[in-house]
Amino acid sequence: MKKIVFLFALFISAVTFSQKEIKLDIADALAIRSLEFSYENYINTESSFGVSALFNLAKQDVDFRYNENVMITPYYRHYFTTDYAWNFFGEGFFGINSGKKEAIKDSGIYDVKYTDAALGVAAGLKYVANGGLTIDAYAGVGRNLFGSNSPTLVPRVGVNVGWRF
Repeated sequence: MKKIVFLFALFISAVTFSQKEIKLDIADALAIRSLEFSYENYINTESSFGVSALFNLAKQDVDFRYNENVMITPYYRHYFTTDYAWNFFGEGFFGINSGKKEAIKDSGIYDVKYTDAALGVAAGLKYVANGGLTIDAYAGVGRNLFGSNSPTLVPRVGVNVGWRF
């Protein structure tokens, strides 16, 4: 019975604090023609977890684009201050990415498809307005772990605009 009461209390405390955010990375959408959507769920005032999904819409032959065509990134954020409006955070992430990379062989240059997983860190700043509008900016880098055809480093850069509910 004690276990049931404990689990119920834990569930109620998680639901009552339950702050969530949905966001769109406007920097990626405007600068390099990709869409990145994010969902973030707060555990408490100091930490949250979330997931973002990046879809690259730029053609392969464009001068500046991400190597990744698709990237799903679960992340954990720790907030270093308790200020509601402005908050600095550190982030650890694990990104599953796939795309194409140019390779050079004897016969010339060709594209090689890859799928890999990257482990990385990022840091950023978040602003939350009283009405629920959120803006965050972050930058970081991850390292692909498994593939030999994939790029060594994976960028994690963005400026998100979203809504907290």
